[in-house]
Amino acid sequence: GLITLCCQGFGSLLGYRLGGVMMEKMFAYQEPVNGLTFNWSGMWTFGAVMIAIIAVLFMIFFRESDNEITAIKALGDAMGMPSELWPRSRVKAHFGWIDRFLPGPKENNAACYFNRAEFTDDTSMALCLADALLEREGKIDPDLIGRNILDWALRFDAFNKNVLGPTSKIALNAIRDGKPVAELENNGVTNGAAMRVSPLGCLLPARDVDSFIDDVALASSPTHKSDLAVAGAVVIAWAISRAIDGESWSAIVDSLPSIARHAQQKRITTFSASLAARLEIALKIVRNADGTESASEQLYQVVGAGTSTIESVPCAIALVELAQTDPNRCAVLCANLGGDTDTIGAMATAICGALHGVNAIDPALKAELDAVNQLDFNRYATALAKYRQQREA
Repeated sequence: GLITLCCQGFGSLLGYRLGGVMMEKMFAYQEPVNGLTFNWSGMWTFGAVMIAIIAVLFMIFFRESDNEITAIKALGDAMGMPSELWPRSRVKAHFGWIDRFLPGPKENNAACYFNRAEFTDDTSMALCLADALLEREGKIDPDLIGRNILDWALRFDAFNKNVLGPTSKIALNAIRDGKPVAELENNGVTNGAAMRVSPLGCLLPARDVDSFIDDVALASSPTHKSDLAVAGAVVIAWAISRAIDGESWSAIVDSLPSIARHAQQKRITTFSASLAARLEIALKIVRNADGTESASEQLYQVVGAGTSTIESVPCAIALVELAQTDPNRCAVLCANLGGDTDTIGAMATAICGALHGVNAIDPALKAELDAVNQLDFNRYATALAKYRQQREA
């Protein structure tokens, strides 16, 4: 899996260095045997360390499917699809409580095209990005990303359905007319970049913040170039990448406001509010609220759950926190929030997936997702793992 491949080089180096140190300790000064002298305490230390290394490597190499982040992204997307773009009050009145996959209601002009357990444009566009990354062997080609998204939109008849955001629709029309991505303005602040960014979180090591921001901005540019849209995508991708590295959620979430601030201020293009400040507000709400219902209501009313990056990204991060990083609980909370439920769910559960792996999905939900969508997510994960390892080298 992704974590396995990324750790192979480190594990080999660790074994070599520790083994060398222990060998020096082992062949030391005490009992002579055939001309050699052994330090028996060193032998025990060597054995203990090697057993520990083998145990760690066993856990790394045989940890199943931690790479299938897009699969868990699809969980939040498909769970949130039926209620997408409905007010919270209407979600409650129509569904009561969503805790399983449902078909898109015919009354919902954004969800009526989708069957039970089908994912939406959020996951489809993430796969367009992933396909472009694989075709270019891990390199970011914004024109290819744009063409892939356009091809999907034409196949799905997305221009005639209520599934494309305004920023993406304008950009894709320009790409269809032959304009190169570099010439597009794309200064909108909606969440199209953040919703599809999860493959970049798998690809990009979270080391140099400025390089990370530049890469995310380049991949976002076919549809979104604004400071806010890029910052939102950076927040989601950074959280995923750090989770893949094995960082704890508490450490990741504490770092996100400063990452958001840096990304938003790197190239100011709008007069948008501070994403960092909105993240802090959203997290404060869920940490101080009296239960999940109160937290969700306050997020909806105070932070907002709309299609703007300034609302949906802080909501997604806050719901990961509220769900205590459990992808199943997170998907349910997102689906019942109201607003841009499928996109918030896709972003939030992608982070949960990076933290816990695909085996954290309820087996019945996973089986239904697989049966309906029939995609080989592992193909993407294996390739992205290889390209991530190359970047780390």
